[in-house]
Formats: sequence, C-alpha cells, structure tokens
Amino acid sequence: MRIFIGADHAGFELKEQLKKYVSESGHEVTDFGAHEFKEGDDYPDYVIPVAKAVAGDPRSRGIIIGGSGQGEAICANRFSGVRAVVFNGPTYAKVSVGKQYKPDGTEIPDEIKLSREHNDANVLSLGARFLSIEEAKSAVKTWLETPFSNDERHIRRIKKIDDIAH
Repeated sequence: MRIFIGADHAGFELKEQLKKYVSESGHEVTDFGAHEFKEGDDYPDYVIPVAKAVAGDPRSRGIIIGGSGQGEAICANRFSGVRAVVFNGPTYAKVSVGKQYKPDGTEIPDEIKLSREHNDANVLSLGARFLSIEEAKSAVKTWLETPFSNDERHIRRIKKIDDIAH
C-alpha cells in the first residue's frame, strides 16, 4: 500500500521511526517532511501535501504527526475525500485478555479498528507528545491491517460526509 507521511518539529522523531517501521512492513512510503528538525515550523506545510496526495489516490493512506494530532487532523479534513482521525494513545482501563473495560464493566471498543471499519479513515493523525513509539507502532499496524467493513450504513454515512465536502 502507498503511505504518505508528514510531521512538523513536534512529530519529527516519531515520523522518522514510523517511516522506517511502515517501510519495513512492506509499504511504499512517501515522506513529505519535515526532512530535518526545525523548531517552530508549521504543521500545515507538511499536512497539506499528505492530504492532497491521499485525496488524489483513493487506494493510499496518510499518517500525519504533530504535538497533539488535533490541528493536523483539522487541517487534513479540509480536503474532500480525506477522513482523518486522531489517536493519542490507548485508553487505560481494566484490561482482561487484551480487552479494555470501563469502570461499569462495559467493554471499550478499539477506536483504531472502528475508525477503519466504520469510517474508512484514510489519514491517521498521531499526537507525538502523548504516544510512546510502541503505542504508535501498534496503532499504525492495526490501522493499516484493518479493512473497511463495506457495510451499507457506513457507505451511506461516508457518502453524506463527502457530499457536503463538494
């Protein structure tokens, strides 16, 4: 799969590690920068090229990284056909056999899987200030391996989103 990646200064180190990880996982990676650490650079300079590339190649995906991932996702979601989601780390709750539970005992669904299965998210926005490299790798792995469900209700909802973006 073709993966476009970009990050500002806050996400630079994580981007460099994830770029290598994604490439070693067999994906074609295009890096839109930053290509060197430069304190005070602006995330739109790296997010916009990723978003444009994903919008122009529906079979691709993008990974954008900043301090929180929030501004990056807001920027990416300005482009028609881009569905960016933010991940800032797992929810820490009672864990039993790989599942997580709320204090009331109800299971917490895996938000990375749901972003793909229900929303066909094609851009993953990561908050480097909140994630360890292992958490980021795990999220990227799950996100890349999880297919869209193609359920009619999810297709219908995505179409409604795309309709307002045109």
